[in-house]
Order: sequence, then structure tokens, then C-alpha cells
Amino acid sequence: MKIENLTSEPLDMPMSEPLNISLGRIEEIQNVAVEVELENGIKGIGEGSPFPPVSGETREGALIAAQRAEKIVEGDHVENYRSIIDRVKSTFRNMPSSNLAVETAIIDAYCKHTEISMAEFFGSRPSPVTTDVTLGIDSLEKTRSKAKDAQKRGFGHIKLKTGNDIKQDLKRIEIVSTEMDNPCIKVDANQGWSPKETERFASRVKEAGVDLELIEQPVEANDLKGLKEAKRRVDVPIAADESVFCKEDALKVAGMRAADIINIKTGKTGLIESQQIVSIAEAAGLDLMIGCNIESRIGIHTAAHMVSGTGSFSYVDLDGAPIMSEGIKDSSHGPKINIQGPGHGEHDY
Repeated sequence: MKIENLTSEPLDMPMSEPLNISLGRIEEIQNVAVEVELENGIKGIGEGSPFPPVSGETREGALIAAQRAEKIVEGDHVENYRSIIDRVKSTFRNMPSSNLAVETAIIDAYCKHTEISMAEFFGSRPSPVTTDVTLGIDSLEKTRSKAKDAQKRGFGHIKLKTGNDIKQDLKRIEIVSTEMDNPCIKVDANQGWSPKETERFASRVKEAGVDLELIEQPVEANDLKGLKEAKRRVDVPIAADESVFCKEDALKVAGMRAADIINIKTGKTGLIESQQIVSIAEAAGLDLMIGCNIESRIGIHTAAHMVSGTGSFSYVDLDGAPIMSEGIKDSSHGPKINIQGPGHGEHDY
């Protein structure tokens, strides 16, 4: 079945409030939406979320890349999705979010054409996925309020953004631990610490009587030796996030034993390459986490289909859509993500 058209457009979304992380302050969503249409009228849609501090992409650049992908995609058969996606990624290097939007739209259309869910494409029938919720770097009072709200909404897993002020981070962790009933707590430093600071942080948390599920990306992305040193210094599992943008990065982390966990984000590696990283991690005996950028239900549900289909992820951080304002349609503002097919089950944005 031939791909007749590929179109792309801006996807702007309000946020309920800004999100503060160690890499900066996110105040609005400026994503990219792509739609492909097959000759039989079936449409697939995809989303990408450029974030310059991590990927170097701007939304303007991502839109240009998605628009130029038309020449590669149109006229080819959707069944050739692997070769099409390879050509797109090799043409537009270092443009992961626009490539993801195109890849998702093509695979969504393929799955709809073959009448399967995206979870089945990844290996299994779709089933609900449970996610954590992320709390940004906020004041102590705001952290207390957000922890109480998360408790009311049924979240048992919390990810705290950290990396700016260790003393303040510790106080926020203690608040979450106190305000919630036995929460499972992850922290994400977003490259904000050194190995010594990671050790000091982990020791202080342990002294406070709080157990952490993991510490995500404590050191700079290109410092794998520092990541390995942080892993050596602490008992808490260390997750590599920004250090892994492709399967070659995953091989380096696995070969150096630089982390305990690899955090896969489809916004970094795409869908097919994410599957390859799953295989690398499993072969190396590393655990897996799946994360997200701030995406609508299109991107979130696509990643949730991967979780459901592969059955390979111990940690799920797919709370992008609930961060957005209540005006944005989403299936749930609680921990459960209900997914369905065909494709990723979403038909508009």
C-alpha cells in the first residue's frame, strides 16, 4: 500500500504550570505533528518534542526536517517502513524528534492498515500501563502540595527533579516521603552533579531513612567514566538517560558497565532503534526504564504501546500529558494509561 501524502505542522499545547529542571525552565510546549495518508485513505499520526538543551533541535528546525522528509516517504510502500525510516534518519541526522514524528506516523499507518495495535507490532496485545508522576524543582510548600495531589490521584511512584541544590533536594524528598503513603521515589539530576556530589546526596538520603528506586543521569551526558564512578560510589541503581541517544551509545554504556539501567526515550532513539536498545540491555543484563518528553497523548500512548508490547520495562515514566493543562484531551490524569489499537489508538491531536 503506497504512502500518498506526508504533512507536518506545529503542535502547540498549554501547560498547567512551568516545569523547572536543572537544565532550565519549560514554560510552553512547541511540538511537531506529522500525518501520513495511504492511498486507501488510512492515516497515521506521529509527534515529536524538540528540546534544545538535550537534543540541540529547535522546533523550527524539526518542522523543516519533517517537511523535507516528504520526498523520501511519499510514493513508497508502507510495508517498507524499515527502509523508509532508515533513509529518513540517515538523511536528517541529529534530528531525533522530527524523525520520531515521521517514524511514528508511518508505523501507525502500517498497523492500522494491517489492523493490529502498535503493542502487537512490538510483540504483545495492548494492556494498561502504570506510570510515575514527575515533580519539578519547586519550593518546599509547592512540593508538599504536589505530593498531596499525587497521593489523591493514586500515584505510588514519584520522580523528583533534582540537581541544583542538594540540601533543598533532600528536604523535598523528605516532604514527599512524609506526605505520601510509602511512595517509590526516583530522582533525576539531569546531569547536575559530579560523582562525589552523587555520593554525598545518596548518603544523606539514606541517613534520612528514605530508599530510592534509582538516580537518573547524575553527571554530564558525555562523561561515561564519571557515570561509572558514580555507580561505584553509591548503592542506589544508576540510570543512563542523556548518555544514550542511539544503539551505539547503549553498547558503550553496557560495555563499560557504566550504569545499572538504560532509560529509553522514543524521542531520542525512535521506535525501531528503541527495540534494538531493549535487546542490547537485556543481553547485557541491564534493567530498563522508559521516559518521555512533554508530549500529548500521541507520544505518550506510542511509548506505552512499547512498554506493553515488549514487557521489558521495570520503570515507567510516561507522565508527559498530565503535565499539560486540563484543556488537553487525555485518557487519564492518574497513574494508569489505557491504550488500544489499531496503531496507537489515537486519531487526532
